Amino acid sequence: MTRSKKTVTSSDVARMAGVSRSAVSRTYTKGASISEKTRARVIEAAESLGYRPNAMARSLITRTSGIIGLVMADLSNPFYGEVLETLSEKLQQMDLHVLLFSVSRAHDIDDALPALLQYQVDGVIITSAILTSEMARRCTRAGRPVVLFNRYVADNSISTVCTDNIAGGRMIADLMVKTGRRRLAFMAGTEDTSTSNDRQAGFYGRIQELGIDAPLFDRGDYSYEGGVEAARRLLGHHPRPDALFCANDMMALAALDVARTELGLDVPGDLAIAGFDDIPQAGWMNNSITTIHQDIEAMTTATIDILIERVKKPDVLPLRKTIPGKLVVRSTCPATVTPSNPG
Repeated sequence: MTRSKKTVTSSDVARMAGVSRSAVSRTYTKGASISEKTRARVIEAAESLGYRPNAMARSLITRTSGIIGLVMADLSNPFYGEVLETLSEKLQQMDLHVLLFSVSRAHDIDDALPALLQYQVDGVIITSAILTSEMARRCTRAGRPVVLFNRYVADNSISTVCTDNIAGGRMIADLMVKTGRRRLAFMAGTEDTSTSNDRQAGFYGRIQELGIDAPLFDRGDYSYEGGVEAARRLLGHHPRPDALFCANDMMALAALDVARTELGLDVPGDLAIAGFDDIPQAGWMNNSITTIHQDIEAMTTATIDILIERVKKPDVLPLRKTIPGKLVVRSTCPATVTPSNPG
């Protein structure tokens, strides 16, 4: 009968290296104080014995797991795919690990978080989803701080990092009106999301200041499929809109396909289209969509900085960080075009 191989422990490594168990622990703890000579002896002994540090056991001692929970609800959107990649790379560079929870848009994130907390994560980043203030407080009491990415709650009880969505909506309104557009329309994202509401508020507010009639409204729920249906309804109006601002690029791509392929419209001559996010597809030659660029690099850096500070200082007050967006003018709504067809 074959006997199972004995598990190598830190005590075995310490004995072979002629050091204490705490020296072995410090060797595998980032930032811990230990001489290079001692570290080399420990690593040599560990490799000889085939020792691998037990991360879970170490977390029981340090009360930290080195794991950051990441909750995402819209991975079909290329914007959030890039956010996931960037956040993961930055956290891994800090020797932190990512535990990803993907939830559907309709799923109540408050139901998902208790399962996530069972993994003893050090903190949680939530993107494209909303967490209630009560659940945020529960996470805080459990010593698991939360930061919202590209979302916020009205009472500012949760730290958050967002693009300046109101300013982005205003920039699109200025561009459309400047180029002679007067029959405007807005395609909203998912109901009750702060990003869509703020983009709408900025767009509508600036239009009112400029003395232009209120835009037509429809909702595409931030998806390509929803954008197709909303575009058909909006562009079926008479007179037809001559400019359409979509609350994200996925819906703008849908509107562009409906306008060109189904209705045979000239874009931008008959209809100007603008989106928000600046996903890679928006810049593709056949699309060339005018949009608002969200600075993913700056947003992810700020998100991680805030989360790590809250992990170290749990009592620090929630912080709301706003990152400026940038208008990217492309051919679907250039700065010099005037409408060519009254619709």
